Amino acid sequence: MKPTTNQNSVNLGLYLGATLSFITVLFYIVNLDLMIKWWVSLLSLTTVIVFGVLSAKKAKSILGGFIDFKGAFSNYFITVALGIGISTFVSIAIFSFIDTDAAAYLNEQILLVTKQSMERFNAPEELVRQTLLEASEKDNFSIATQLQNYVFFLAFISLLGLIVAAIIKKSDTNKA
Repeated sequence: MKPTTNQNSVNLGLYLGATLSFITVLFYIVNLDLMIKWWVSLLSLTTVIVFGVLSAKKAKSILGGFIDFKGAFSNYFITVALGIGISTFVSIAIFSFIDTDAAAYLNEQILLVTKQSMERFNAPEELVRQTLLEASEKDNFSIATQLQNYVFFLAFISLLGLIVAAIIKKSDTNKA
């Protein structure tokens, strides 16, 4: 039986979720400080984009080399939404239920990195103080914050998906 484009997107979404979850668990086990490095975010973003592009291209291949904009975007979106959702669920499980101390530690580290960055850019002391005060009141690893981050990241990655779909779409000019 030939796979459908939706089956392909769901499968790739599951693989994406497993990959992102593996990265999270690996860094959690090896060194928590790695989780707040800028390159980890870049690695995750790149991974999500690659899986989304692969999904749209595979769907195009399944459809005989032709796919409309909606089809390309839908396959991209299904893959990334599922993959990021699985990864978010794993992060919620780790930081809200399994090891809340790790979440507290990372929140402290985020404050330190924020302070160092602002001082490196010669931000006024009052701005640094106000920013740190506001940041200290936010729990970056609460369930609500992680779900909110999921929605915002999905919206951002979907904008990239629109560009990907516009590039990948291809119409069959032989159809009447």
